Amino acid sequence: MLEWSAIRMGMLTRFREPKAATLYDKIGGYGALEVIVEDFYCRVLDDDHLSNFFAGSDMKRLKDKQVEYLAAAFGGPGSYSGPSMRQAHEGRGITRYHFNLVAGHLKDSLCAAGVPEATIAEIFSVVAPLADEIAPDHARAGV
Repeated sequence: MLEWSAIRMGMLTRFREPKAATLYDKIGGYGALEVIVEDFYCRVLDDDHLSNFFAGSDMKRLKDKQVEYLAAAFGGPGSYSGPSMRQAHEGRGITRYHFNLVAGHLKDSLCAAGVPEATIAEIFSVVAPLADEIAPDHARAGV
């Protein structure tokens, strides 16, 4: 009887709908995020229009928080424990121009990591709305 029951239960799993993959799963999880974030910050710090924003920053801590934030935003396990995006970026003079440069570097890092275009588009549907929190004064930015 036990054997029949185990077979029957195995058959029932065929009828369950598969769990939708999160963005976190689609990009390869935590390890992939660490690689993407490392590449991303190399690109950002090499950009003369952006590098000054990070002068004096604890880059290890910043990268760790970025991975934590993205993992949570992309449906991974755990939650983000840092300040809100508005609090973290407030008063730094970040404009939409800067936001767009950063977004371009993120896209380049995702492409370099082999993330498919469709997944990148999904990621940007999560990231793009952050512009209002990170660079709320787009009028002064001239964008």
